[in-house]
Amino acid sequence: MTRTVQRRGQAQKRPARKAVRPPPPKLTTLPVAPGRFYRTVGTTFGVLFVLAVGVGATALGVPQRWWQKGAVAAADAGFEVRHVEVSGLNHLGKLPVYTAALDGSTNSMLLVDLEKSRQRLLALPWVADASVGRRLPDTLIVDIVERRPAALWQYQHHVSAIDRSGQPLTDEGLERFGKLPLVVGPEANQRANEILGRLDQHPALAKQVKAAILVGGRRWDLQLRTGETMALPEGDAASERALTQFAALDKAHGLIDRGFTRFDLRTPNKLTLRGPGVGTALAAAAKDRKSDKKSFVT
Repeated sequence: MTRTVQRRGQAQKRPARKAVRPPPPKLTTLPVAPGRFYRTVGTTFGVLFVLAVGVGATALGVPQRWWQKGAVAAADAGFEVRHVEVSGLNHLGKLPVYTAALDGSTNSMLLVDLEKSRQRLLALPWVADASVGRRLPDTLIVDIVERRPAALWQYQHHVSAIDRSGQPLTDEGLERFGKLPLVVGPEANQRANEILGRLDQHPALAKQVKAAILVGGRRWDLQLRTGETMALPEGDAASERALTQFAALDKAHGLIDRGFTRFDLRTPNKLTLRGPGVGTALAAAAKDRKSDKKSFVT
């Protein structure tokens, strides 16, 4: 018989355990066609690579011409402006927008300076505001806020449409703005908003106004569609008060289109009438007084 003698203090040897291997990971099938998946991955890495090249070139101080060559190469690879999506146009044509947005030596998406494109768009007469953005790989997004025509401005036999700020918009196709009021005189465009704002307070009277003439750069004469001229006083408060008084008198007595040629409101709280209608009005008033007198005697 065999015996094993274990000495005191000697550790007993345990049998070695076998290493347990983890189970292999399960594979998941992507719900995308392999071809489309690889194209998407390739495009994404291509964009990241081009952007990384640009950032690296700037950080390392690579000469500008090298960066331009890289951008042109990227354009050849598909990063080129091929579409311009424009929104917000009403009166302005698309061609000036395209020309301003793409006024550069190359159409490479990486070389389009968005801020410079926006500044060129803001220089167009019709443009009040604009934004320009990129949608890779080949589309520029342009959003335009147009100015609104508010009046026609006539000066030295030249007529153009203007907005409330006095910005000339166009001198072509003015027949489409035939219902707008006309302001006449030097710098009348810059002060158009003041007279238009006053007329906005009296819409019934505003419909009768054909033109507003700035006299001596101090005050306004209003030409009515029925042929009369209304002389307004100087000063915002005096002019507004005169318009309010005349609107009330016209509503009560029907002054417009009664044979008068001029309504002079320059003297505070006084209306001076001129024209053939004055004689007719005086005769009618005398007849009324005579009729009232006879009625009293009877």
